[in-house]
Amino acid sequence: MAWLNTIVQGVLLGGLYALFATGLSLVFGVMRVVNLAHGVLTLLAAYLALVIVDLTDVNPFLALLVVIPVMFGLGYVAQRLLINLTLAGGVLPPLLVTFGIAVIIENTLLEVFSADSQGLNAGRIETVSITITDRLAIGWFPLGLFVAAVVVLGGLQLFVDRTRFGRALRATSDDREAAQLMAINDRHIYAVAMGIALAVAGIAGVFTGVRTTFGPLDGAILLIFAFEAVIIGGLGSLWGTLIGGIILGVAQSIGAQLSPGWFQLAGHLVFLAVLVIRPTGLFPREGVAA
Repeated sequence: MAWLNTIVQGVLLGGLYALFATGLSLVFGVMRVVNLAHGVLTLLAAYLALVIVDLTDVNPFLALLVVIPVMFGLGYVAQRLLINLTLAGGVLPPLLVTFGIAVIIENTLLEVFSADSQGLNAGRIETVSITITDRLAIGWFPLGLFVAAVVVLGGLQLFVDRTRFGRALRATSDDREAAQLMAINDRHIYAVAMGIALAVAGIAGVFTGVRTTFGPLDGAILLIFAFEAVIIGGLGSLWGTLIGGIILGVAQSIGAQLSPGWFQLAGHLVFLAVLVIRPTGLFPREGVAA
């Protein structure tokens, strides 16, 4: 029963990793760009929620009503004014720009909030749980987090598959030049895609702030978890990202059950194994996630 509980908790943790990774997967699927600022931007959303909670004393989840549109706008502006200008130069310029953005945001957070750890208090939902058996209980918060991840991924998948903008998104991902000939504004498409990616990162940031403490220097480890979930699931695949997050979460939970020091190491080992056996991931997609 202890091992069953470990696996269940790992699956629920995988929902958080899927939220981390969704934006990274979407941006890569559309633009073939790895956003090195993704982890720090997720932290920025957590700090934005912290400021809102401190000023208004609202529940952190209500802060999402502000965090999501702000993060979308930030993503749109950053892509339109900075990253779009570098896409013609190949793979390296966008990497350098997003790395620069990460450094600027990280140092700004250090200056404003110091290196002290912070946290978001969501109230009783953090501690209550559903008792399945004497040895198995599922917390309402981890369960809600996992459901939120599935809803976000499902909604995003429907948006990509069923809307006119989603079709334009897929067309731009498949062949940018052909999409331009069809009067599709690829710069706007890319900016909206980045906005959506950061909006999802905003959701992940708030859930992270509720689940655990966070600091300005935690962006790198969040980026690593997101990157590993994307690679395990398959580049450009949204549902593959969810599977990758679950595999990573289960691996970490099993590692922690064996030894506390194996929590992160077990996940890294699974990531390396997938990378060696299947470099494109378990469910790779050509073009934008579909």
